[in-house]
Amino acid sequence: MRTDPVTLQVLRNHTRAAAESMATTLYRTAHSTFVKETEDFTIQLLDARGKSCAVPIDLGATWYPGLDYEAALALVPGGYAPGDIAMTNDPYSGYLATHTPDVVLWKPIFHDGRVIAFAGGHIHNVDVGGAVPASLSRTLTEVHQEGIRIPPSKLYREGVLDEQLVRLMMANVRVPEQNWGDLKALVAAVNTGERRVLDLVRRFGVSTVEDGLADLLDYAEGQARAVLAGLPDGDFRFVEYSDEDGADGDPLRLCLTLRIRGDEAELDFAGTDPQTLSSLNVPTGGHPRHSLLLVGIYYVLSALHPGITLNFGTTRPFTCKVPEGSVLNPSFPAAVGMRSLTCGRLRSLIFGAFAAAAPDRMPAAPAGATSIINMAAQDPRTGRRTITAIAPIVGGGGGMPHRDGTDGSGADAAYLKNSPIEVTESEAPARILRYGLMPDTGGPGTHRGGMAQVIEFCSTAPDAFVTARNRDRSRFQPWGTLGGAPGCSGSFTLNPGRPGERDLGNTDALRLAPGDVLRVISPGGGGRGDPFLRDPAAVLRDVRAGLVTPEAALRQYGVALRDGGGEVDEAETARLRADPPNLPALALGEARLEHERRWDEAAYAAMHEALATLPVSWRAAVKKQLFAAVRAAPAERPAAAVVREAFTAIQAASDGLGRARQ
Repeated sequence: MRTDPVTLQVLRNHTRAAAESMATTLYRTAHSTFVKETEDFTIQLLDARGKSCAVPIDLGATWYPGLDYEAALALVPGGYAPGDIAMTNDPYSGYLATHTPDVVLWKPIFHDGRVIAFAGGHIHNVDVGGAVPASLSRTLTEVHQEGIRIPPSKLYREGVLDEQLVRLMMANVRVPEQNWGDLKALVAAVNTGERRVLDLVRRFGVSTVEDGLADLLDYAEGQARAVLAGLPDGDFRFVEYSDEDGADGDPLRLCLTLRIRGDEAELDFAGTDPQTLSSLNVPTGGHPRHSLLLVGIYYVLSALHPGITLNFGTTRPFTCKVPEGSVLNPSFPAAVGMRSLTCGRLRSLIFGAFAAAAPDRMPAAPAGATSIINMAAQDPRTGRRTITAIAPIVGGGGGMPHRDGTDGSGADAAYLKNSPIEVTESEAPARILRYGLMPDTGGPGTHRGGMAQVIEFCSTAPDAFVTARNRDRSRFQPWGTLGGAPGCSGSFTLNPGRPGERDLGNTDALRLAPGDVLRVISPGGGGRGDPFLRDPAAVLRDVRAGLVTPEAALRQYGVALRDGGGEVDEAETARLRADPPNLPALALGEARLEHERRWDEAAYAAMHEALATLPVSWRAAVKKQLFAAVRAAPAERPAAAVVREAFTAIQAASDGLGRARQ
């Protein structure tokens, strides 16, 4: 390294402090609830090539510590001058923005006439136009429906705002004053980053700062390699499913083979389903170290080495192989707005592969489905049109090696802060009727899974339009490990316990009349370890706290209570626990087991072999036909044989149509 160890640690702390200062500027000056309360934003300090070197740890989203701006930087016409600030929200221009609501800004930092670093970050705008309020729904089929797209462009040229570009953006969104307010907050943040870096240059000298940024990447890489070297070599395979590949669709399968060799790892996503006809696609461009593909890796490394440095260097020991035309590497113009739903499954997929490699060190599955609720309505109190984030409903963390999963806001989505009820009710025409934890939803285990969240709210506006993006895990459950049980699946209900009650499943867009009530329950986290080995005193504490009912304590943990749940009946508990249940090492849940009894490995292999012979644009439609054929076939017929037969028939029909057109 060019930097001595002491100076490197000093610079590590200073650059992180600079990033924290940028983040504080942003969330203190933002306008929308989703940025200033929920904190859906990121901040990065970048080197001169656009590689992330430092990020805040305690503020904003934790998805992108290893973000690579390099491809997008090169797409800005005319190069850079002092005072420039560039932006993009186009998911297909440099693969930096990951869906249209994420507006990314970056500012070059000059010293003596040359760029020595960049300050960057993104905000999630509640709405950027498009087919539906809040811009996102799984029902959308192409990126053109997901709002205005700005390719990498200069928002400021040498300190002068491009007002024409701003007018263009604001003319295409539903709440322009909110978007402009958040955008100005992000401009203030990157300006803060510029000042902080130049302060470091004055204090330490430009060569020390530039060398330090490069060495921070090498330092993080070394730490990541040390973690990998401490894991066994081998190939570790895992499969995950989203409930649907679109509105009322079929299961969406993600597949990963994790190959660990010494201090390097390959993530091979062969066997993953094709890109969808919905907006669940993840735009990565096949980049071997794309940040979206590696979000789960950041969490795994942090679990295995809590003090690890997170930046672009962290990603260097990892290489991703992603089939072109798959849901993790879609072709333009596939819709990508709900990529965060698929990323939730992607993180669980990576957690599962590492749990196979190091079962004694990894937790069970987190809830993995974060319902982000937005309401668009005419507020009867003010007469103004509003689009407001109600609250992110996150769910529980998986049971951990040393403790229970976090209740209500666990693991990989814990960075999303809840919005205070008073703020929500002041900004949205809604009344919050219930908000808290749902008992008996965490997977039972020696260390149980975290409990689910529940929210109920009532609309007070006429014809309110609600989106609840990332609805998932209503069917498939978060898995448990080492004898722990899976967490409960979630639910979405209109008018619960009232006339007209309706299970909405994974619906993510609907209209509410005044007085309609919505209830959202997240999934719970998976359990870890045999629940009959859980300390009865811990079960009693959960019962007293209202997290576990006495009935569940008896049924799931073999703990009998007496005196109205006031104390443990030790004799009866010992009798019950003398015959513990035979639980699997990996508890996937009955819905997944049922699906895989029909759609076994042979069936998926046959389908993917067939789809690989088709152009990308055909694959999702043909997958739908193959699933329909298997559903219609007798249960005793092997699904693989049905797939091959149905595909032959589809080919014949397509060839016939081709000859008819000629």
